[in-house]
This record gives sequence, C-alpha cells and structure tokens, in this order.
Amino acid sequence: MKPTNNDKKRPVGTGHSYYARFMRMTDAQRDAEVARFDNEELGTPGRPLTASDKARHRRAKRGRPKVGKGAKRVLVTIERDLLTRVDSLAKQQGISRAQLVARGLQHELAVAG
Repeated sequence: MKPTNNDKKRPVGTGHSYYARFMRMTDAQRDAEVARFDNEELGTPGRPLTASDKARHRRAKRGRPKVGKGAKRVLVTIERDLLTRVDSLAKQQGISRAQLVARGLQHELAVAG
C-alpha cells in the first residue's frame, strides 16, 4: 500500500490536485512541465522604457506616504507600567502606540496654548 497523507487519509498521488498530477508524471514530463519557468527573463516582455518613463520611475515616491510634514523617529524612555497601559488603551481604541502618543502630545500643546 502507498504511504498516506495524515490529513487526508488517502494514498498519496490519488488526488486531483496539481501536486498529485505532477507526482504521477514521468521524469521527462516533469522536465517539460518546469522548462517554462527556466526562462531567465523576468517580468512581462515589452518595449524598453522611454526617457520620460525612466524619469518618472526615478521620481516615484517610495515608502510610507507623508502625513503633514513627514514623520521623525524619536527615542523616548517610558516607565514599563505606563507603556503597558498605553499599549492597552491604544489597542482598545484601535490605533497604534505612536498615534496615541501623538494625540497626547497634541492635547498638551493645545492646552499650553
């Protein structure tokens, strides 16, 4: 008897999946099947980029979109219990820790005038 798949409880190679069909193929058939993936040209074949296409590609913005004037990372030391409470509140509100801290800072700045 053939070995069985633990999760399907039927002999290996009897299914209708692509894997099962592939495993039933001869070595020559498998080689022919995978030969189409041996092409070294990646991507979609097409025309070369024009100068304007290249310029547009160089100007493309990558990364996160800017909010306001952009973001700056800062290293802040926060007492562990306070950080745990901050994370809990942020989770309750469905926002990130950074968003909660930013809201708190905006509130303090508004109060200060």
